[in-house]
Amino acid sequence: MTVEPGVNSSQNDVFSLSGEVVIPQAPPEYKSGFVGIIGRPNVGKSTLMNQLVGQKIAITSPVAQTTRNRLRGILTTPEAQMIFVDTPGIHKPHHQLGEVLVKNAKLAIESVDMVLFVVDGSTNCGTGDRYVADLLAHSTTPVILGLNKIDEQPSNFQTIDNSYTELAREHRWQTRKFSAKTGVGLPELQQSLIEQLELGPLYYPPDLVTDQPERFIMGELIREQILLLTREEVPHSVAIAIDLVEETPAITRVLATIHVERDSQKGILIGKGGAMLKAVGSAAREQMQKLIAGKVYLELFVKVQPKWRQSRTRLAELGYRVEE
Repeated sequence: MTVEPGVNSSQNDVFSLSGEVVIPQAPPEYKSGFVGIIGRPNVGKSTLMNQLVGQKIAITSPVAQTTRNRLRGILTTPEAQMIFVDTPGIHKPHHQLGEVLVKNAKLAIESVDMVLFVVDGSTNCGTGDRYVADLLAHSTTPVILGLNKIDEQPSNFQTIDNSYTELAREHRWQTRKFSAKTGVGLPELQQSLIEQLELGPLYYPPDLVTDQPERFIMGELIREQILLLTREEVPHSVAIAIDLVEETPAITRVLATIHVERDSQKGILIGKGGAMLKAVGSAAREQMQKLIAGKVYLELFVKVQPKWRQSRTRLAELGYRVEE
């Protein structure tokens, strides 16, 4: 998965005898670092990361708490390399899965060089935002407060802006306004982030946009379509396991299992005459074909795993565990 790199990789990449890419040496005065994207659920964190790295690597959905794993997106420019860490929305957990997700988001605050605290700039600062702000206030990690969704601001936007200005002043944070959806304000945000970074090396090859394997992204693309097509009927009780990926010059064959908690959810996902499962598979296959730039055959199965979100063992089996 590559995009046009900000640094000329054809001149800077060094290849070992095994054919593997060796990360090139950064030029003088080069900056780099890890930027944690933190905030409440559904404020546009994943959309923002996709825009910043220039390629879809994180799934987006109108349903809150879409992001589950700590996903890294990599932006390499001639000035700096920023590794964005997209985290689950910080919220009050209602089950074991929720506790794992929130704990991972909190751990990310301490493991990055800078935090981009994203809020919904189309609504006033609320108790959820202040809860996240309090968490950040107890950390020594530098913070930039980012007001997203300015394209959706109502006519009384000044009142909204003032509520966040007060929050930023209280904690001495720099603020930036932008729209992850339209791209307005993102160049200025990117420059502000670069200015805050320390001098550092290239951590990844210049043309890499994520450190996650394709299997993980494939599973997320399937889950995204389930969230989009079923909405509240099958909200977050879904986990995807990629069982098989077979690549040939002509086509990539993918077999995946969708895990749900109840028989009723299985029925909704399959749909009448298999219509829903077919729709999910068709839409996910189109996204996968963009991901690998080739033809994909996708076969989906649905399996009931009662109360998997409450079980540490099941969570671990499906790839959800507290990160170190």
